[in-house]
Amino acid sequence: MSDHRNILYFLLGILSAAVIVLGYNLYQAKRQPTGVQINLGPNGLKIEGK
Repeated sequence: MSDHRNILYFLLGILSAAVIVLGYNLYQAKRQPTGVQINLGPNGLKIEGK
């Protein structure tokens, strides 16, 4: 029975680590980038600070 409990704890640890990593990646993807954006289009040069 002890082996089954160890396997369960191991799987829960792996699952929680995966949730944390995916959550952090989602947070980074939705966060506004910082810096300067430079666009060159038909209306000329446009510089935006983020």
